[in-house]
Amino acid sequence: MSWLSDAADLRARRVPSVLVTVVARRGHAPREAGAKMLVTADATSGSVGGGNLEAGAVRRAREMLAAGASSPETMDFALNDKVPYDHGRQCCGGEVTVLLDVLDVPPCVAVFGCGHVGLELARILSRHDLDLWLCDSRPAQLTEAETVTQDAPATVTTRLAVLGEAVVDELPAGAHVLVMTHDHAEDLHLCDAALARDDLGSVGLIGSSAKWARFRSKLAEAGHSPESVAAIQCPVGLPDLGGSRPAEIAVSVAADLLTRLPSH
Repeated sequence: MSWLSDAADLRARRVPSVLVTVVARRGHAPREAGAKMLVTADATSGSVGGGNLEAGAVRRAREMLAAGASSPETMDFALNDKVPYDHGRQCCGGEVTVLLDVLDVPPCVAVFGCGHVGLELARILSRHDLDLWLCDSRPAQLTEAETVTQDAPATVTTRLAVLGEAVVDELPAGAHVLVMTHDHAEDLHLCDAALARDDLGSVGLIGSSAKWARFRSKLAEAGHSPESVAAIQCPVGLPDLGGSRPAEIAVSVAADLLTRLPSH
């Protein structure tokens, strides 16, 4: 497999990695400029030359992953017997510079409900580097959602589900959930399912203060603590942006969400 297909596979499995590339070679060295290797926390694929060069790059790549680094770095290696080495001597006589570039796992956002606001929100969010899940119990709405997100940068997953709670259970840790279906009972079940997890990034619910008061009561009756219920943002969006049209609400929700996401 090529490094591109390996990187695509890691992204699909949401495994962070570092791409190590030989960017310069002076004199004799085991690999040419452009040689690449992918490094994860517990595996590698490809090679940039073996020996101390490769082992040193792998060690630094894993340090970057453990620290959550996002900025690229370069490393210089002299391949002779006069420099310190930890992983085997390389006496090629040349020098190599490698670039270490973190390939972040994109944030995951799940929108439940592809009605007027949900479709506008899908249109906006799909223009960002996200894993975007769109879920609805109505086939026609999902077909329209697929149309408005076609050829967008996001990786879009559409899910037809009568019981959206099952989709909540499938979301990766750290996912951000936005609840805005056409049915308040469905919204309540989704909030209940989201609160049953303790590893989501955020949960937002579209609705009025009256709706939220009813939901708080129902979720408390279901056994959720006041602290966990309070973690749901309702109404969702930027409070000062204003506007009641679907596109205006979607802009507000998207802007608020994007402030919560790491730069990527």
